[in-house]
Amino acid sequence: MTGYGKSILQLPTKKISIELKSLNSKSLDLNARMPSMYRAKELEIRKLIAKHLRRGKVDFSLFVEITGEDTSSKINKTVVNEYISQLKEVVDGDATELLKMAIRLPDAVTTERDEIDEEEWVKISKEINDAITKIVAYREDEGATLKQDFTDRVTTLRRLLQEVITMDPERIDGVRARLEKGISDIKEKVDENRFEQELVYYIEKFDITEEKVRLDNHLDYFIKALNSEDSNGKKLGFISQEIGREINTIGSKSNYAPMQKLVVQMKDELEKIKEQLLNVL
Repeated sequence: MTGYGKSILQLPTKKISIELKSLNSKSLDLNARMPSMYRAKELEIRKLIAKHLRRGKVDFSLFVEITGEDTSSKINKTVVNEYISQLKEVVDGDATELLKMAIRLPDAVTTERDEIDEEEWVKISKEINDAITKIVAYREDEGATLKQDFTDRVTTLRRLLQEVITMDPERIDGVRARLEKGISDIKEKVDENRFEQELVYYIEKFDITEEKVRLDNHLDYFIKALNSEDSNGKKLGFISQEIGREINTIGSKSNYAPMQKLVVQMKDELEKIKEQLLNVL
């Protein structure tokens, strides 16, 4: 959800710069900065931004630079002259220095509050929409990059899952061999039928068939949601949690070092997916 959009409006007596910046956030957190004369339009601006940017920490800034002779700040001559008169009684200095001191004192400069010109506001609104269009385009470009990254990582997870599936018979044979060796080491005669029943029960506890099927289905569902036209960041987050659950179960049941190494790689890929999901609406 990172993005940036900027638009500049040049009016006869001032230049207005509009900036929109966004960072990752689970919800929309909008901070607006603008001159006091435009505060009456803040709610309208917030609604407009919220309509297009549903998530993210968003900073909206409206800057005004006076470029003409018109200004809302006026020197209060009466107050300044009174300050200079009083300063002469306590300090020595030429007129320029006294003026520098007086102009910094309270009420030496007054600012008249201008009313918003509706014709001007129409132009400003157009530029705000332009900035929003730019930040949305920025985020869409980032989204396309993220989509490819997710697709590549899911492909890697599929490859690792296929290695797990290929390795599984070897793992089960290894479990059986370890149990048989354990029995032979204690040099005890056992009932073969009873041993086989116990062996089947023990191996079933380590069976990961269901986890392999569910993980494959979750990966399919992730890609389907990724290609959906809807806003699906939260859905992808939920699916990734289910993917993680199956990977963890495979890891806890595997009891086989080569398979556990694959599980570690799968967890690493999934963690990168989860980090990037914070950028998805």
